[in-house]
Amino acid sequence: MIDHASCVIRNVALPNGRVTDLTLGGGRVLHAGASGRADEAIDAAGLICLPAAVDMHTHLRGGAQRHKEDWRSGTESALFGGVTVVVDQPNTIPPLTTPELFAARVREAEEEATCAFGINGGVVPGVDLAGFWRAGALAFGEIFAGPSSYGAAVPPDTLRDAFMALRDLGALATVHAEDPLAGAPVDLPDHDRLRPARTEALAVRAVCDLLPVGGRVHFCHMSTADAVDAACGTVEVTPHHLFLSWERFDRDDAMARVNPPIRTEQERKKLWSRWDRIDVVASDHAPHTRAEKNVPFPDAPSGVPGVETMLPLLMAEVFAGKITLPSVIEKTSFNPARILGIPKAGFEPGDRADFALYPEETVAIDPDALHTKSRWTPFEGMAAVFPEIVVMGGRCAVKSGEILSCRGQWIPGKGYIP
Repeated sequence: MIDHASCVIRNVALPNGRVTDLTLGGGRVLHAGASGRADEAIDAAGLICLPAAVDMHTHLRGGAQRHKEDWRSGTESALFGGVTVVVDQPNTIPPLTTPELFAARVREAEEEATCAFGINGGVVPGVDLAGFWRAGALAFGEIFAGPSSYGAAVPPDTLRDAFMALRDLGALATVHAEDPLAGAPVDLPDHDRLRPARTEALAVRAVCDLLPVGGRVHFCHMSTADAVDAACGTVEVTPHHLFLSWERFDRDDAMARVNPPIRTEQERKKLWSRWDRIDVVASDHAPHTRAEKNVPFPDAPSGVPGVETMLPLLMAEVFAGKITLPSVIEKTSFNPARILGIPKAGFEPGDRADFALYPEETVAIDPDALHTKSRWTPFEGMAAVFPEIVVMGGRCAVKSGEILSCRGQWIPGKGYIP
């Protein structure tokens, strides 16, 4: 039986230079070539069509933190940034430490989310990892090998045992690797000093020493070149570590406080030099309100919003000739899907029919134009390229600045037992 054509995207310029039509149906690409009739037609002439992004590191808040973000605002923000799949981390309030809490988180997301989503399981002493896996955890972590906001460090023996159990389940471990020094930071340079590049790399090596043969580990939000070099698994970096340095801010500006900290301009440029080794760019979207951030630096929470600006920032770098379009597609779409074991979006028949269409025009990032509840961004004024059209599941989800009727679908992990 041939799936009904829900949408045709005409005049798609593929990354290899070929121009074609894409026929979509049943949530996937049916055909690349001459198109026929469909319920909906989109003309991509003059636009750059990318497989939509998978942001495998977000904190969508909700629950007791709805004032910061909820599933609707966070996933709408994702869609307007060209992201159609988000992966939520388990350091919620309360943290996801039981399959029952995990199931409640899924229900909350199903009621509100406007894009597809996965949810990771938490790893703490005594947690039922197999129960999480059966409940549908997409992966596990971020596991805190160093303390951070809403997350205490997992002891090495617990981490070793978890790695063994996750290997036997066939599950992915995602790790926050830091080893902070004692003390409370008084400003951005001090935050960098107390969570130094040197100990981040040492923490990565320590995690690698605990990983059993056959285990899979993904390192979250690596902020230094040395940490990237030390990694034994897949490597993720964030836009805030690629684009920001603490020299760009007032020393006591808590809006730029994040874990791991933003580094010096020299370290930022060194991180860019590892572009070819980096597997994934993910946002670590962790919104707080302006009021929560606008306090004395030692009292401010760590974290910045970023899911909506991630792809637009990278697309501006493409237009500036600093990185290639295929590398952006690999690091934001193909590789995250492969690492997580979910179907990839793409241009071939059978691929997931999720796309973002970008104009050849850069704009300055305006926090008032963003869709996160926090309504601020550390990237204010930076060059970006936002998508004009976003297609999800073979149907138009965003067009002309408006979000259309769409509902997010849960993507459970491979261990899910209904």
